[in-house]
Amino acid sequence: MKRIGLITLIAAICLALGMMVNPTPVVAKTTFVTIGTGGITGDYYPTGGAIARIVNQKRKVYGIRCTVESTGGSVFNVNAVMAGDLEFGVVQSDRQYQAIKGLAEWEEKGPQKDLRAVFTIHPESITLVAADDAGIKTIADLKGKRVNIGNPGSGQRQNSIDALENAGINYETDLTAEGVKAAEAPGLLQDGRIDAFFYTVGHPSGAIKEATAGRRKVHFVPIVGVDKLLAKYPYYAKAVIPIKLYEGATNKEDVQTFGVKATFVTSAKVPDKVVYAITKEVFDNFESFKKLHPAYEVLTKENMLEGMSAPIHPGAMKYYKEAGMM
Repeated sequence: MKRIGLITLIAAICLALGMMVNPTPVVAKTTFVTIGTGGITGDYYPTGGAIARIVNQKRKVYGIRCTVESTGGSVFNVNAVMAGDLEFGVVQSDRQYQAIKGLAEWEEKGPQKDLRAVFTIHPESITLVAADDAGIKTIADLKGKRVNIGNPGSGQRQNSIDALENAGINYETDLTAEGVKAAEAPGLLQDGRIDAFFYTVGHPSGAIKEATAGRRKVHFVPIVGVDKLLAKYPYYAKAVIPIKLYEGATNKEDVQTFGVKATFVTSAKVPDKVVYAITKEVFDNFESFKKLHPAYEVLTKENMLEGMSAPIHPGAMKYYKEAGMM
């Protein structure tokens, strides 16, 4: 009897331990992912929001909860993705190129070998906005002026420097360079605290509309004569800003400039199934995605695979092959 009692006791203990280790029912684990974007008045923040919105509609299918974080921009996003602080980031195509090659901000760190491309999004124009009363008709007129070139950690800062150097202007000695975020620049321009600002952005842009809607009259400054710059840097291309998008600007014609593309990146360490799910939902809902921001009107599935420098993540590649896109 004692033997039977002992066996019963042991069985009861084992059963209890088993329930503690593996309680029922088992609930599927939710995977939380964060997309790094940019300032809330730019187009990166709504871009991240658009992607998150589409993915979260299938939360029960994939077990993925997607959130968006406003950040300092492209450089910050690359570094945060590489550090594992973000799973995804919206990054300018030139910054993706520089990171994977170990150039510019990544010269000391070396190539960011774990950086992976997912897809590209809309074109972005290097945009130069100036006050009418500042006497700035060409980029050469920026000499001696107070100009916001973008905050450290943003992609637009290097674009501004490239545009200035192409025009023979040293941003450290030939002008007073401010380094504030793009969202702050329109207010500074209207308040008379700066004469002009650069912004790499897709159009139409809320920040640019703010700048053109104030009491101080402003205009876009063309950035031309960039053929040598485009030959030197393969990620740049000529672009045009449609003036019809900004009724408050005093320009009469569309504005010639150059630009890059916004890209969506991740890390090699992010699971294939997560990247696959996000890629699939964006492309399977392509027409709905295009309607989420005016800058997406020019998108095609084909051009969303152009302009990537980093290797494509295996999760994204799986979808592209299934869809016959590669």
